[in-house]
Amino acid sequence: MASDSPHQIPMTTPSNSSSSVPRPVPVREVPIELCQFIKFGGLTGSGGEAKQLISDGKVLLNGAVETQKRKKLVVGDRVTVGEETIVVQVN
Repeated sequence: MASDSPHQIPMTTPSNSSSSVPRPVPVREVPIELCQFIKFGGLTGSGGEAKQLISDGKVLLNGAVETQKRKKLVVGDRVTVGEETIVVQVN
């Protein structure tokens, strides 16, 4: 009976998920270190987890893999972890 509608689309799909839209994250001052920004932006639960993701090459900075944990970020830099992107913004 459920097979009579094989073309049903789930209510939540990646295309309408908010994680695909870059999210601005306001910081007090720049530059800010990459590992700090990832933690502050909520992409990880700890600084250690952020550092591990960076070391593993799982972090993109402006579209390119970045492996420098203490890389200094400025306004407008985009950091992507998985499917979520955050953008540096100053308060």
